[in-house]
Amino acid sequence: MPASWKPSNYPSVSPYLVCHDPEGTIEFLQRAFDATLLRRHDDSDGSLMHAELRIDDSVIMIGGLPEASDCDAHVHLYVPDARATFDRAIAAGGQIVQEPMQQRLDDDLRAGIKEPSGTTWWVASRPGSLV
Repeated sequence: MPASWKPSNYPSVSPYLVCHDPEGTIEFLQRAFDATLLRRHDDSDGSLMHAELRIDDSVIMIGGLPEASDCDAHVHLYVPDARATFDRAIAAGGQIVQEPMQQRLDDDLRAGIKEPSGTTWWVASRPGSLV
């Protein structure tokens, strides 16, 4: 019998980002990483209270807090093609933190992008796996 203590198809751990610009963050995640909105709960004034988005096999939770300062969180995301994802994230309004590069002792090609609420997203893929 499936576990009833968490939603089906949810991981046990999900990053929860509290954002001063939750709408910008949601739009960025959808445009940059093809995130799918799973659910959304708004306050009575229409502002975001809570949202959940799926990226591949993970769930990112977003909370809106207009008075929040930029978030200093970092999230790592493996993707099929780090260069293409980096380009898409920059086109979606992300700021460059690190161009795609492979460190000498690292197997991954990795790039960093900061999104509207200040979270830095590190995207990576194994160069031998790129098609």
